[in-house]
Amino acid sequence: METKKTLRRISLRSFDQFDLSPDMMRALERAGYERPSPVQAGLIPLALDDQDVVGQARTGTGKTASFVIPILERLDEATTPLSPQALVLVPTRELALQVHAEFEKLAHGSPFRSVAVFGGAPFRAQQTKLQQGIHVVVGTPGRVIDHLQRGTMRTEAVWCVVLDEADRMLDIGFRPAIEKILKRCPTDRQTLLLSATVPDEVRMIARRYMYRPILVNLSPYQVAADTIDQYYFSIPRNRKRSLLLKLLEREQPSQAIVFCRTKIQTQRIYRFLLDQGVPGVGCINGDMAQSARTSMMSAFRSGKVKLLVATDVVGRGIDVSGISHIINFDIPELCDDYVHRVGRTGRMGKEGVAYTFVEPDQGEFLTSIEMRIDKLLKRDEIDLPDMGHVPDPHDFKGGPAIEAPADKPAPPPKPDARRKRYRSAL
Repeated sequence: METKKTLRRISLRSFDQFDLSPDMMRALERAGYERPSPVQAGLIPLALDDQDVVGQARTGTGKTASFVIPILERLDEATTPLSPQALVLVPTRELALQVHAEFEKLAHGSPFRSVAVFGGAPFRAQQTKLQQGIHVVVGTPGRVIDHLQRGTMRTEAVWCVVLDEADRMLDIGFRPAIEKILKRCPTDRQTLLLSATVPDEVRMIARRYMYRPILVNLSPYQVAADTIDQYYFSIPRNRKRSLLLKLLEREQPSQAIVFCRTKIQTQRIYRFLLDQGVPGVGCINGDMAQSARTSMMSAFRSGKVKLLVATDVVGRGIDVSGISHIINFDIPELCDDYVHRVGRTGRMGKEGVAYTFVEPDQGEFLTSIEMRIDKLLKRDEIDLPDMGHVPDPHDFKGGPAIEAPADKPAPPPKPDARRKRYRSAL
């Protein structure tokens, strides 16, 4: 894979230096895009030049527009073929809708047509739009494969394939589907791969399915934004809810996401916050119907929901610019999940803050995160009634978990299989 060095000064360039069409310049002005971000300035010229590109950049850097703009500039809008001209693969339904909305926004006033295809939404409605002729399809790999196998979508006219959040798609098991889709697309296509990290599995996809890809690395040394202050609390499991209430009271976030590890946990914390009278609380997880998830994300983007309790379903690719705080109620299973959770704040140069609740026996996971981001999290403390001293997780050497006065009786200890899963994952 070739490597292209990128410089910070490219962020000072204006969009008119890309020789974009008047229609695109008007669309950018209408959308409020004043100048390109570093990742846009690094990727757009290469994409316009028909290069295969691997773009590595942390979240919140404008990656979506970096491929939407070149695709729209090079589309043949005079025809609406049954086979789309571009295909964008994404890991989640929410990201599919977001990317689709970006296409629609920057194609305002043109005859451009696109569709978002993903599971949990009516298949027949997607089929109807595909049969009417579409320029761009944005979809999750599973639903795209479904359309290809049923013959409701064709790929012979595809000249550009985008793999957005490629590392996440591979993490959640989409590799077989991605490879099947790429094999169905013309071999002389352009392929753009966008990813926050470039592990070996992503490099393998690039080597196998891309033509002399150029690596544009906008985050070679730090994977968490400089504008995000990152802290941790050492807290026994049975006092985490009390800490959450105190933290919200202290911080008064303008908008925040509370990340939990499981779907059941999101429901429990959501109901707990409602019972405590916390205003503007919402919840989202993978068990919710797609219509409910879409409605909740709409309410969160509009500001009607101020505090969203969520699983990692919103940990990647969701761009809500007003998020001031991230609270990791449960420390994430994977280091990269921490990077993407925290990346929901501090976006596009704005300041943000992230807090992670760490149980005293989870020091190894905290250390793994710090090694991954090459940065030490700062310890924070909040006085809780009858709390006493809680050891720092970094100092935990094994043995019984710390005891503290409980909000309610602690559950009996369980086998340590969860820690083994963490260790193997990290």
